[in-house]
Amino acid sequence: MNATKKLIEAARRALAHAHAPYSRFAVGAAVRLTDGQIVTGCNFENASYGLSLCAETVALAAVNAQGRFTDVEAIAVVGGAIGADGAVSGTAIVTPCGRCRQIMNEAEQMAGRTLAIYCAAPEGDAVVEHRVAELLPHAFGPRDLGITPGKN
Repeated sequence: MNATKKLIEAARRALAHAHAPYSRFAVGAAVRLTDGQIVTGCNFENASYGLSLCAETVALAAVNAQGRFTDVEAIAVVGGAIGADGAVSGTAIVTPCGRCRQIMNEAEQMAGRTLAIYCAAPEGDAVVEHRVAELLPHAFGPRDLGITPGKN
């Protein structure tokens, strides 16, 4: 299995752990680091909604907790509605929300490399590859504050 398929499959597996009782929409994310390690995350909702965490944010925060934020290389995102049976299925492709796009921009700028963002559906082979600049044009980030990796 190639590296991209492996990353997408890790994001799909993360869907099973989503805590989404309010939206009934599960999202799984997987982050590949430069050494090939994959770190996953899933959305984690809260009754107050505003305190909910997106899958991409959870995964990137876990990477940062390992001290590996500058090692991010690629991110996969998979999401879909939770059915009555508790399973997530479907062939619709989701993309990261605005907040997650901003956090991906932070990761990209701190890593100093262009990140591949792979968006896939819970089922099927369709994958759309994006770049952060495409998802969040004219982004504000660390460089705008004079911050560069390893220098601050």
